[in-house]
Amino acid sequence: MLIDHNREKTINAIIYFSNNTKPCGITKLCKLLYYLDFLHFKETGRSVTGMDYYAWKFGPVPAALYDEIDKAEFKPDLKASIAIQTTEKNKIIKPKKHFNDIFFTKRELRILKNVAFMFKDANTEDIVEASHLPNLPWDKTVENKGLYEKIDYLLSLDNTAGSISVEEALERISDREEMKKVFSG
Repeated sequence: MLIDHNREKTINAIIYFSNNTKPCGITKLCKLLYYLDFLHFKETGRSVTGMDYYAWKFGPVPAALYDEIDKAEFKPDLKASIAIQTTEKNKIIKPKKHFNDIFFTKRELRILKNVAFMFKDANTEDIVEASHLPNLPWDKTVENKGLYEKIDYLLSLDNTAGSISVEEALERISDREEMKKVFSG
């Protein structure tokens, strides 16, 4: 059986965040994954998990994963990895497995750890507010396309240190698409 590395990264990122941030509910998890993916894209032109995010009312959401977790319609790999503890206010994610860093690069692990550290004790309201700051990808998407639209990873790029150029990101995206065609055909 082939391993889906993006799915393994997603599941292990969920395990890591649920172990290293408190409380880690579904809304907070969505934002943590968003920061992981968009900060990595800003540096490399590639996300960590490969998920698409949408500009929902409470911030960026990987809609497919959100539906899987919120509706508790877990695929077998996720069901074996996490459990949901329902409280009065939230659905808290609890890991069933240990975090496995084997699927991550050093850069991905650095960003994963930094995101967890930054939001370790943040409550849901704080992390939602942080994702709504002006001129960030969620804000730009809502302003230009409206709520519930897909957030373009290119919106994470800027002129700050550590950010690749839009041209470089587009070239890397094109190269990856070309490689997928070669190796899947």
